[in-house]
Amino acid sequence: MTESQLSQQHQATFDTIRQTDPDGNEFWSARDLAPVLEYQDWRNFMQVVDKARVACAQSNRRPEDHFGDVTKMVAIGSRAQRPVSDVRLSRYACYLVVQNGDPSKPVIANGQTYFAMQTRRQELADEAKFAQLPEDEKRLAIRNELATHNKHLAATARDAGVETPLDYAVFQDHGYKGLYGGLGAKDIHARKDLKKSQKILDHMGSTELAANLFRATQTEENLIDDFAPTGARLLNPFSQDN
Repeated sequence: MTESQLSQQHQATFDTIRQTDPDGNEFWSARDLAPVLEYQDWRNFMQVVDKARVACAQSNRRPEDHFGDVTKMVAIGSRAQRPVSDVRLSRYACYLVVQNGDPSKPVIANGQTYFAMQTRRQELADEAKFAQLPEDEKRLAIRNELATHNKHLAATARDAGVETPLDYAVFQDHGYKGLYGGLGAKDIHARKDLKKSQKILDHMGSTELAANLFRATQTEENLIDDFAPTGARLLNPFSQDN
């Protein structure tokens, strides 16, 4: 069998074990996926699943949204069944599982390609749906996501040595200056002609919010990669002073 034929066979198998719940959400059973990925020992496979959970958390996604611990009944004889533990995996969870699998297995390489392609197709579909939303709904969705990322950024900055509220305010201000051509938070607040009680993030359109979301996520990644846990530098990586 050629490499192309092997790849097509594996991808067909991934499609075959895919399930859909009553709400139309697709998922895979870890019990079904394990033998497809050539893991015969459940405990060994669960080590791979656990690594995938960690990778999910490190990518700032909630593992519980992608890895659902469930129990299923399996046949053990004539009309007899027993409960076994299982994990309900989203497409993204499956992708992380194969990413953490044994790279020497051809099925792992094919699985990485399959789930990467499927995940990207879903992302494109989601992007198309998002593009059709009214501006107010786009702005609210990005604002909520930015609020979440700012919490992650604050925790990461604290681990990197930005400890006091004043330190963090300075840290954030450097980030704004890097994005707004030298304008700090007070300058942006004044430019938008806002009252003292109004927050600048609540008065941004979806495009401006998206830019700030990108700033927050990239700053957090830079802190994790280059600064934490040493705390060697307190300036925001987006600062023009860096």
